Amino acid sequence: MVQDSQVLKTMEIAVYQVDAFTDQLFKGNPAAVCPLDKWLPDAHMQAIAAENNLSETAFFVARGGVYDLRWFTPAIEVDLCGHATLATTHVLFKHLNYAAQTIVFETRSGQLLVSQSEGLYIMDFPSDQLEPVLPPAVLEQALGITPQEVWMGREDYLVILDSEAAVAALKPDFALLKQLQGRGVICSAKGDQVDFVSRCFFPNAGIDEDPVTGSAHTTMTPYWAEKLGKQQLKGLQISKRGGQVQCTMLGDRVALAGQAVTFLEGKLYC
Repeated sequence: MVQDSQVLKTMEIAVYQVDAFTDQLFKGNPAAVCPLDKWLPDAHMQAIAAENNLSETAFFVARGGVYDLRWFTPAIEVDLCGHATLATTHVLFKHLNYAAQTIVFETRSGQLLVSQSEGLYIMDFPSDQLEPVLPPAVLEQALGITPQEVWMGREDYLVILDSEAAVAALKPDFALLKQLQGRGVICSAKGDQVDFVSRCFFPNAGIDEDPVTGSAHTTMTPYWAEKLGKQQLKGLQISKRGGQVQCTMLGDRVALAGQAVTFLEGKLYC
């Protein structure tokens, strides 16, 4: 037992679990955040993310005046993750005493800027580019509906339905959804009380349904901004946990704003 204990304590990594896109615990989307002095082997970070078993674990390393940031689901590394970026921002501002107004992250999706204002974290992300596509037969079969429109973005299908009720009623066949290429499927409709609602399904990334997906709002915001003729929109992801995202079109960028709360702070021994 002494030998096992010594092995476990050879490396201690701080970890924070943060509920993002919400101001209430147990709502929004939980993410783990791990500050690092230097990068761990990819397989080690993937194993930590699998052990955390949250939709995303974020790892970051300070480099001069910027932070290199990476995101892992329990199954894969991803190119862009909004809620774990929001969670990382929260950790830097609230727990690690970051003093400047804006944080610069370097990522696989380029440079991301995040600031705070009036109780919100505001993320500046690249906007997605959408192309209309014919819905694959397996997509309609998996969702059990005939969509109004289907678009293909950077890595996800965007499926437009005729009502918020239709989005809420979806009961996807995740085994069939895994047959689709890309990361997953975003289902959206005009909202009853907000501009648009959504649910997001990513079984190919190890997440059947993501509670609140910041990156998906870089796909939905361009669509709904044009459809509704407005640049500032409020999105609501109507998963079981639920979460709100305030969205603003900025040319080829999208500003996503939300709140976050800390659930736990601790250490990993690995």
